[in-house]
Amino acid sequence: MRVALACPYAWDDAGGVQVQVRELAERLLSRGHDVIVLTPARRPPPEPHVVRVGRPVDIPYNASTAPIDPRPWSRGRIRALLRAFGPDVVHAHQPTAPSTGMWATLEARVPVVGTFHSGATRARLYDLSAPLIRRVARRLAIRIAVSERAAAFERSRIGGSFEIVPNGVDTALFAEAIPADLGPGTKVLFVGRLDERKGFPVAVDAFRRLGSSREDLRLIVAGDGPQRDVVDRLRVVDRERVRMLGTVSHADLPALAAACDLYLGPAVGGESFGVVLVEAMAAGLPVVASDIPGYDEVVRDGADGLLVPPRDPAALAAAAGRVLGDPSLAERLVAAGRDRATAFDWSFVVERIEDAYGRAMQAGPPSLR
Repeated sequence: MRVALACPYAWDDAGGVQVQVRELAERLLSRGHDVIVLTPARRPPPEPHVVRVGRPVDIPYNASTAPIDPRPWSRGRIRALLRAFGPDVVHAHQPTAPSTGMWATLEARVPVVGTFHSGATRARLYDLSAPLIRRVARRLAIRIAVSERAAAFERSRIGGSFEIVPNGVDTALFAEAIPADLGPGTKVLFVGRLDERKGFPVAVDAFRRLGSSREDLRLIVAGDGPQRDVVDRLRVVDRERVRMLGTVSHADLPALAAACDLYLGPAVGGESFGVVLVEAMAAGLPVVASDIPGYDEVVRDGADGLLVPPRDPAALAAAAGRVLGDPSLAERLVAAGRDRATAFDWSFVVERIEDAYGRAMQAGPPSLR
């Protein structure tokens, strides 16, 4: 099968959708498919099957930024690349965002599968673009959402039905990683962009509360963003126990997770899934995270991890303290978390996506109206 993947976000920026498209492409290639990835990028991508079709613009969206290419003149290059490659199916990620996924959907002359990743709670510009978005949606043979949360967001705007295919994770990569050398102490891990949506200030405040009674506690931060300076509000003695690693490549995350003792996921909302939670569970970390839509479809409170109210550092610290202070609880969450993570392994997810491709091809190409 010849598959064209369209990624809407900058290939060389950190982001969950980019990781999903990258790993899906690798698995499709390993299974004998021919693959091309079309994506905006700041620099030429190193992978031979990935083609830059535009340059990203950072657009404020969902309490973060979206590095998309909203300029429609990249459509001509996308049209030419699709015709030259001759795909059997186009798989557009976030096809209703004004970027590569949308342009590929509009230019496709073969069946299109659309995957929806957004967990936004509101999107005014999205709503104002409803006529164009509905036109794009009519061209999709199959609509996939990575969670019920993502499906609900799209269903309320474009209607129709969605099938749920979760994000994939290479669980073995995290389960078998050799721990990085992060020094002594009990280490709690935060991974994500340091912005409002990911709740980094909540994690820092929870660490401050926990650290007052745990002198060996360390906070490991993998990520960067506008709220990086929040740690400077800590007392010097506490700040010295925070290790800011900046942006970490996805390939380096398994070793970091393997070296830590607990994962904190304090996002405040706007999440459609929670790949970082699955990765932490696969690595054998007990998870304490916010009880928000998207996250609650990954972690079942009290079974695979502990969920607490969002924006509540005291609750986050209390739950983390429970896990750190109760080895039997930690062991139970680790075992359950590892088992839960296997449900999201790529070996299962890629088969469901291949099945969607087959059904899309049976449905035929989109109407050119």
